[in-house]
Amino acid sequence: MEQSLILAPSSYGLQPYKFVVVTDENLKKELTPAAYGQTQIADCSHLVVVAYKKVLTDADVEHFVDRIVEVRNAPRESFKDYEQTMKTSAQKAIDKGTIETWNSRQAYLALGFLLETAALLEIDACPMEGFNPAEFNRILELEDYSSVALCAVGYRDRENDWLANLPKVRFLKEELIDRR
Repeated sequence: MEQSLILAPSSYGLQPYKFVVVTDENLKKELTPAAYGQTQIADCSHLVVVAYKKVLTDADVEHFVDRIVEVRNAPRESFKDYEQTMKTSAQKAIDKGTIETWNSRQAYLALGFLLETAALLEIDACPMEGFNPAEFNRILELEDYSSVALCAVGYRDRENDWLANLPKVRFLKEELIDRR
């Protein structure tokens, strides 16, 4: 499932995010109060904390271009225009005060891929926004990143989960999809 996070698309491919995968039982218990006591935090086998990069620097873009050159064994010079385009876009977002919004939206794309992969593997996943990001950042020592979403992952306890055998409640397709 971690590969779905790595391969998820992002704007320009920059991946302005990271994921903290928490499996340590004591750490999950420490995080639970910062998630308003939601039991999924401590009950899941893996808690994925989705964190976006607070800023995007020229060095981040250069690091990404270095990776392209390494993986594709291509001359760095061939990515000069692409690199400049990325730097310009990032600087515009910084100047407009929207860089955190842009980066956090990229992180949500990766979360979507995690959820889809979990569903395909028949692994339960519960995305969550009900938590205190500042407290998660403090506990996990996130400085250049900020937590934006959580995803409790694992197999449900069908015997003790009162929702496990109930049908999913969703709006009708006609209410959600507007065909034109």
